[in-house]
Amino acid sequence: MKKFITSFCGAILALSTAAADAEEYTIPTDSIRLSDPCVLADSATGLYYMTGTGGKLWKSPDLEHWAGPYDVACTNPDSWMGPDPMIWAAELHRYNDKFYYFATFTNRDVIIDTVGGNKIERRACHVLASDTPGGPYRPLSDGEYLPAGMPTLDGTLWVDTDGKPYMVYCYEWLQNNNGTIEKIELKPDFSGTTGERTLLFRASDSPWSRERLDGKVGPNRVTDGPFVFKTGTGRLGMIWTSWIYDVYTQGVAYSESGTLDGPWVQEPEPITPPNYGHGMIFTDFKGRTLLACHSHKDVNGEYIRIPRFFEVDLSGDKLVLCK
Repeated sequence: MKKFITSFCGAILALSTAAADAEEYTIPTDSIRLSDPCVLADSATGLYYMTGTGGKLWKSPDLEHWAGPYDVACTNPDSWMGPDPMIWAAELHRYNDKFYYFATFTNRDVIIDTVGGNKIERRACHVLASDTPGGPYRPLSDGEYLPAGMPTLDGTLWVDTDGKPYMVYCYEWLQNNNGTIEKIELKPDFSGTTGERTLLFRASDSPWSRERLDGKVGPNRVTDGPFVFKTGTGRLGMIWTSWIYDVYTQGVAYSESGTLDGPWVQEPEPITPPNYGHGMIFTDFKGRTLLACHSHKDVNGEYIRIPRFFEVDLSGDKLVLCK
């Protein structure tokens, strides 16, 4: 099977190389349909690489015109993911001169639990790697990064003050009924995790999210899309997404200790306009700090999800969305 995977990935690389030779950056951002966008700005190639849910990748020299999409994720059909996994919320990270693809993979043929009549599919965070930002990205391991019986999603990378890399991720509310954001230490080569997972905060800690359940109004149970950052003063923050009733909404929390261990204090108000969320933060080639997220608007019964870039100010003690 390794031979098959190598051949398959080689075919993807050949196709991607051929496509790159004829690349024309003609696709405007607002014509791309993409949830959970993540942008890697690579100064070596002078290109932005954008991925997200669906496992596709786009390239752009200016964040306005794109080439793609390209298939870049190579998975093992004999692994727990199965032959055709769904791919959610893929992120690209550079670490120690390699490029890593953090994503949520779902094997819809495997049911790990049933809660409240809902069948919960095998869903988990996993890491792939490549020597180049454009991929292809291959599994570092077919093993499990997190417990098999626990649905996890939206893994991201953070190197904490102890110098160790961590995966920060969501434990899905469908099983625990109160979604959490947690961390677990990664092995130095990212081929797996080590140690125990640690709770950072719960969905119910949010002062701004809302849902109506059994006739009562309280915090929403969903945690989605964590992304960790530092302000100009060195303050540690995390953006994450939930809902205000039926409105997809992004908030922010700050760590009082300056480390992932927190405690995390939630800001009272969300940070983006209504119906935007699942964001990440990057610096563009002009030196601007940008928040990438997606619109989440219902148009005639269909959610239209388009990447959107907001300029933000991190020079002070808090993340501020620029007007």
